[in-house]
Amino acid sequence: MTVNSRMDAFRARLGGFAFGGDYNPEQWDRAVWDEDIELMRRAGVNLVTLGVFAWASLEPEPGRFTFDWMDEVMDLLHAGGISVDLATPTMAPPVWLTHEHPEVLPVMEDGERFGFGNRLQFDPASPRYREHAARITKALAERYSHHPALAMWHISNEYGQPSYGEASAVAFRGWLQRKYGSLDALNDAWYTRFWSQVYTSWDQINPPEVPRSWSNPTRRLDFKRFVSDALLECFVMERDIVRSYRDDIPVLTNYMRFYKNANYWTWAPEQDAVALDIYPNPGHDDAHVSAALNFDLMRSLRGEPWVLMEQAASSVSQWKVNNVKRPGHMRLGSYQAIAHGADSVLYFQWRASRGGHERFHSAMLPHSGTASRTWKEIEELGGELPRIAEAVGAGSSAEIAVLFDWNAWWGLTETHGLPRNDFDYTQLTTDHYQPLLEAHHAVDMVHFGSDLSPYKVVVVPNAYLVDDRFTDALTRFVEGGGTLVCSFFSGVVDANNQVRQPAYPGAFRGLIGAYIDEYWPARGDETYRVTFPDGTTRTADWWQDSIHPETARVLATYASGDLEGRPAILDNAVGRGRVVYVGTRLEPGALRDTLLEAVTAAGVSPLVAAAPEHLEAARRVGDGAEFLFLLNHSETEPAEVRLAAEGLDLISGAKTGATLEVAPLGVSVVRFENTERVQ
Repeated sequence: MTVNSRMDAFRARLGGFAFGGDYNPEQWDRAVWDEDIELMRRAGVNLVTLGVFAWASLEPEPGRFTFDWMDEVMDLLHAGGISVDLATPTMAPPVWLTHEHPEVLPVMEDGERFGFGNRLQFDPASPRYREHAARITKALAERYSHHPALAMWHISNEYGQPSYGEASAVAFRGWLQRKYGSLDALNDAWYTRFWSQVYTSWDQINPPEVPRSWSNPTRRLDFKRFVSDALLECFVMERDIVRSYRDDIPVLTNYMRFYKNANYWTWAPEQDAVALDIYPNPGHDDAHVSAALNFDLMRSLRGEPWVLMEQAASSVSQWKVNNVKRPGHMRLGSYQAIAHGADSVLYFQWRASRGGHERFHSAMLPHSGTASRTWKEIEELGGELPRIAEAVGAGSSAEIAVLFDWNAWWGLTETHGLPRNDFDYTQLTTDHYQPLLEAHHAVDMVHFGSDLSPYKVVVVPNAYLVDDRFTDALTRFVEGGGTLVCSFFSGVVDANNQVRQPAYPGAFRGLIGAYIDEYWPARGDETYRVTFPDGTTRTADWWQDSIHPETARVLATYASGDLEGRPAILDNAVGRGRVVYVGTRLEPGALRDTLLEAVTAAGVSPLVAAAPEHLEAARRVGDGAEFLFLLNHSETEPAEVRLAAEGLDLISGAKTGATLEVAPLGVSVVRFENTERVQ
């Protein structure tokens, strides 16, 4: 079967948005299970993820499987009308495996081997680990592939940990041999003649340990690439096993927000759908901004609806202070995920655990039971989601794209030796994304290999490392009439982390219409004034490019500091398109104005006009209908929106007129016939 047919069948089976969460019945007495099913039905649960941490309960001794309890749970869930996302439990090896084969435990960057009793306690490159993971996966597939409750396979859980031991060393060498083919090619790519680091045998190469001094940056970069591929091999191995027993069930694993060790652009094509676990910090007032970026990234990875696999019903257990989600925020965040393409609202977990590290992590059913505020909000949301069921499977589109590429991330933050070594790639990307979100624009995320033709504007935040294909794609995009907005320290090195010649910014020199002779990091809290053509002066800090225009027009100049009078922002015509280059870190308002000027000039209109920044707008388009999601992130201020046509608010059931007011922390999902646009 095709990927789309698997997910189409999954959506048809559920008949609406998936609602539920991780279910861990092995942690509870049998007497609790019947109550669980009853309360799940009461809450509107239609899908649970089962068995994520159950390896020890399923295989208490090597090769001895105890499926009786899972048989009963699967049967109970099916009888209750609840489908199962069945997990392979391979993220949590049992103690007998690590005791008999300690080599399956990961080795940390400092050379110390992980001890049992921690999370993610396996080496993904270990042949012994893979052997046992394959065995339990095969046993599960043999027993449950045709169980009527089975709706989806959930492979392992939150892949991400590297290992630096001998198994990884052997696998890393093999990965390098396949990539480079010869030691000469590797030595050239790694620039090993510097510091006399030339390799003459593959066996001389090891994973990069904790740097006790300065180390080869390209070795570190390639190891990050290897780790992502090694983890992906584990997923593919288990996926192929379950597919060999039945091919019509979707198979996926769950990602984590902004997780550096797995390049999700290479993972997404291997899955039937993208799935995300996300835990925005309720203590941060702007947590919804980062959440929206992650949601747009998940949707963009495959260009399709995705699965919100885990979120918290209230507080988590991972911060120094774990704040609760105030009333209304859990509902708002759930609709935010749906607005950005999710076809599910799932939680970790169904029932709060009595013990273990996450004993105070919130759950759909908290320790205080059905009398709790959290349960009441869960029950209300479960009853409300069927009202918008027709939006399931609806797609999304955007005319603006923002680059988020793992190679750019690794190059900027993992390899060191830069003019400054405190770049935060995810924050810099968020800084460029936030003004677009708050101006109510739809945004896709792209990577080096993306097709840029659907877009009018591409934003490239601080892409220090870029490969040749992306440089060529950007050039074609701009020459064809597109607008590129690019920020400082971009296009500097190639895919091997070698400085492009001649002069900075190598790959982008022709695009920005200038060269840069020096990079000037700020001294301490140093700030600069930047003057624009209309006479306004704004503030910048942290970084300055020493820019020498060639074909570019100067948009703004430094009005203070060592580079006073020199260009700060450029505007360059390339073919039928335009490039705006920002050579410093502008204050948020100035960056917003620069971005929105470029977007407006490119002919991109917002989803809604004249709405406050605390209102978020997103759109999904289905067959013959458009769904406009309006989310008010203010706890105190209502938000008024002008609409271009009459619609139907699916949540309230009320028809909408020329204007619509969204209450504080409120949500409206407006359905328009025949994809009529809002103003």
